[in-house]
Amino acid sequence: MDAKITLSFEKEVIEKAKQYADAQNISLSRLTEYLYRQITSNQYQSLEEWPIADWVSQVSEGAAEYRTKSQSRKDLKQAFFNNKK
Repeated sequence: MDAKITLSFEKEVIEKAKQYADAQNISLSRLTEYLYRQITSNQYQSLEEWPIADWVSQVSEGAAEYRTKSQSRKDLKQAFFNNKK
């Protein structure tokens, strides 16, 4: 069953990713799903360990920048205990 997710990217990255997906005859959603499957199918400890595919280099420009929202202490504690189960 498919579920929806909302993501925010720079417009230029989205346009290049759409072009790549179109050239591969798949939707941008399926391309994104494929990447998530690749990430979660292996035991990578950090993003630096994940082997970046050639298409990522084609889609992105410059160094990768990982932005995360700061979480409250309560949210961090809850996430920690949820992952322990």
